[in-house]
Amino acid sequence: MTQTTLWTRLSLGTSLLALGLAAQAAYPDKPITFIVPTAAAGGTDTIARIFADALGKELKATVIIDNKPGANGIVGVDAGARAAPDGYHLLFTYAASMVANPFLFKKLPFDPVKDFEPVVQLGQGGNLLLVNNNLPVKTVKEFVAYVKAHPNKVSYCSWGTGSGGHLAMENLMKQTGMKMTHVPYKGSAPCVQDLVGGQVQAAFADTSSTLPMIKAGRLRVLAHSGDKRYPQIPDVQSLNELGYPFKAYAWYGLLAPAKTPRPIVDQLNQAMNKVMADPEVRKRLYELNLADLPPSSPAQFAATIQQDLKTWGDLVTSLDIPKQ
Repeated sequence: MTQTTLWTRLSLGTSLLALGLAAQAAYPDKPITFIVPTAAAGGTDTIARIFADALGKELKATVIIDNKPGANGIVGVDAGARAAPDGYHLLFTYAASMVANPFLFKKLPFDPVKDFEPVVQLGQGGNLLLVNNNLPVKTVKEFVAYVKAHPNKVSYCSWGTGSGGHLAMENLMKQTGMKMTHVPYKGSAPCVQDLVGGQVQAAFADTSSTLPMIKAGRLRVLAHSGDKRYPQIPDVQSLNELGYPFKAYAWYGLLAPAKTPRPIVDQLNQAMNKVMADPEVRKRLYELNLADLPPSSPAQFAATIQQDLKTWGDLVTSLDIPKQ
């Protein structure tokens, strides 16, 4: 090889490397999509839209919401797993879709650990135990007594078999001996709408979409399944405080497909943590009862998923729910 040829090849290699680094540094250079495995207007969708708007401003890019509800989140999560690992299609989801489904279904089209790169965990909490205003109860104790006096006469809804709302109610039923009829919906929004309308009488539902209805007097809240009291409803006690232990806490999270380049994952994590610290974003989330938003690294979120696979797995096993 002549010296001229060597220098030509070295120059070409340097140029290609520079182009690669420039392309990487330019991320994002086109719209980003949040795949949301729930229907529009529900809690996950509402929170996803807040973060999509804020992340778009932070990265100076458009962030689009793509709702893919169905099969307790499996449809949307699978779409997230199959997306190209380039940082432009991300999964914005909720805890049960990742850590409960492996114990509820005989076979999943994705692996919640191997098929994803955790980006950031967004808070931790629980769901609210709500009843229709016509149900003559104002406390959990009264609710339990009423349901036990009317076995299988009270129905409750959730956003699907195996959802966080379903498992929380089944856990409460097992602890108390209550017997109710479960009515699964394809999303939390239609479940809550029918709860307000009286087609069902009770539910565990997300805090973000139901808080306005509670404040307007359209629903009655009895307790919540989280680990801390909520700032917007500080007098509402947790199930743990009331003597009904529940440790399978809920969270929202952003994940990328497996093999997404680490620099992109880290860039997204840094941007999302910056968004979570923004006063205007925190104000909007506070108004939806989501106030516990500590910074989260990809490694910390990965550890949470691993721990919650055990916690939620133990819960599902204890409830003897047959695999579908």
